[in-house]
Amino acid sequence: MTNYQITVRHGSPGKRYFMAQVSAADVREALRQASAAIPDAVAVDADLVEVRPAPDPEAERPFMGEATPEGQGDA
Repeated sequence: MTNYQITVRHGSPGKRYFMAQVSAADVREALRQASAAIPDAVAVDADLVEVRPAPDPEAERPFMGEATPEGQGDA
């Protein structure tokens, strides 16, 4: 299972964002779950939906200024 982050842009004239996370076998199942999670008030004026793998808060990340291993990063 993969954790997916769902972001829905809604509102007019000012834009707001609704966010949710779902756990699914693939993006198709994540979309099904997301559609059930979006409140009616958000769905009425939503104009953009993004589905992507959710960031892993436990994952190691290089800190700014930290050297990248040889052969990786910008060329």
